[in-house]
Amino acid sequence: MDKETKLWATLLHLSVFAGYAVPLAGWIAPIVIWQVKKDTLPEIDEHGKEVANFLISMIVYATVLTALCFVLIGIPLLFLLGIAGVVLPIIGAIKANEGTCWRYPLMIRLF
Repeated sequence: MDKETKLWATLLHLSVFAGYAVPLAGWIAPIVIWQVKKDTLPEIDEHGKEVANFLISMIVYATVLTALCFVLIGIPLLFLLGIAGVVLPIIGAIKANEGTCWRYPLMIRLF
């Protein structure tokens, strides 16, 4: 993987944190980067699919765990999901910078 591809792949993984600054930017930024760069840099397509699967999976898991909060087990699991939401994209960015496409663990594979 060349230097430009590594840069864009790293930014793609880290762009999920844009949502902390601007609402919905954590969803929009990765999808825009993926769609714009996937044709010129083919390796970006695989990273984009991983990030999209991660985002969709996090919403599904958060919805299920929120429902489980009524029986109290969802509260600590939501806490762990929040930690995973921070740690996993950082690991993905580090791996992308090393030139490998890292598969997020326990994510629903839609793409």
